[in-house]
Amino acid sequence: MTEPLALALTKGRILADTLPLFESAGIVPLEDASTTRKLQVGTSQAGTSILLVRASDVPAYVEYGGADVGVTGKDVLLEHTGSGLYEPVDLGIGRCKLVLAGKPGAEKVGHRRLRVATKYPAVTADYFARRGQQVEIIKLYGSMELAPLVGMADVIVDITETGSTLRANGLVVIEEITDISSRLIVNKASMKMKHETIHALIDSIKSALPEKST
Repeated sequence: MTEPLALALTKGRILADTLPLFESAGIVPLEDASTTRKLQVGTSQAGTSILLVRASDVPAYVEYGGADVGVTGKDVLLEHTGSGLYEPVDLGIGRCKLVLAGKPGAEKVGHRRLRVATKYPAVTADYFARRGQQVEIIKLYGSMELAPLVGMADVIVDITETGSTLRANGLVVIEEITDISSRLIVNKASMKMKHETIHALIDSIKSALPEKST
């Protein structure tokens, strides 16, 4: 018997690419999840619902049991400090890179601390700690490329897909930190309690992925 699940998803381009994967497992929203104002949407699988939340909140919903399964970017997962979830599948959706960027030579600031603007403070702190470098981190929520232009920061740590926004603002990639893509995540307790249902879902999604993503 298939057990009901709660799926934490987020609106936008990722949702459009993700829904067909769940459809392969027989989970189809009963209304347009991309346009509805509802935050919880029923599906064709009895008892299973889609929760529409912010991408940055998906790990919390999954870790603390608000959802059994979720989809979010690896950048969000790297910033999330909890341990109550599994990450069984790289969906290969929304591929981009997390990079250190700035004006050419911007990382050379002499004896003072490098100032880094980012919306990923935990990832950034870990990255520079591994380099043995102390930095000053400035938390921003958007328009990251502006910070070096106005002298507020020396460099930025941000995600980029094509690098076009960086180039348009006179910035270059100084170093690639890691590859980013959307991941399927699962609550640890749900994996135990709903083992068969969740493993069947994972297998269906893996089978529906392009070969290069599995």
